[in-house]
Amino acid sequence: MHAWLIDEAALAEQGRKSLAQQTPNVPVSGEALVELGVLHWHFDPATEMSKVDALRKERSYSSGDEVNITPAGIPKEKHEQFFQEHLHDDEEIRYMLEGSGFFDVRDRQDRWVRIHLTRGDLIILPAGIYHRFTLDVSDFVHVMRLFKDEPVWTAISRPADDRAVRKAYLQSLKV
Repeated sequence: MHAWLIDEAALAEQGRKSLAQQTPNVPVSGEALVELGVLHWHFDPATEMSKVDALRKERSYSSGDEVNITPAGIPKEKHEQFFQEHLHDDEEIRYMLEGSGFFDVRDRQDRWVRIHLTRGDLIILPAGIYHRFTLDVSDFVHVMRLFKDEPVWTAISRPADDRAVRKAYLQSLKV
């Protein structure tokens, strides 16, 4: 997993599947992501599924599923929905089994941070964080989605600052 600040002009010029890095690149550390409430691990899907299972148990993720995301496999409208800035009332947990893609999250200054996830990366986005997702140039990801209850994916588009979950998230950052 690697993260950096997005260059908005590069993103507009090169497209959402590009790295969209600033020049020079401005990396964002794992510690800085943790300060935003973003948790991350790397577990090899071939040899470390027991560690994923232990994390599931520790964090009470009782259900999950696996999905393939490709341009051909999911309607264009769904890809657009993934990339529209939104938040969720619950954590978003994704484990990359194959392929790669980008999660973009807002930092404390409301700048976009691009997080590049590849095979073996597991990420937890906190409830209430503004974010979006897109495939990278590989155009494929096979991902495990984990949930505390039944699988639900309800995106709440920005602005959503009046929602209790957003207020709680900001309070956790002491903003």
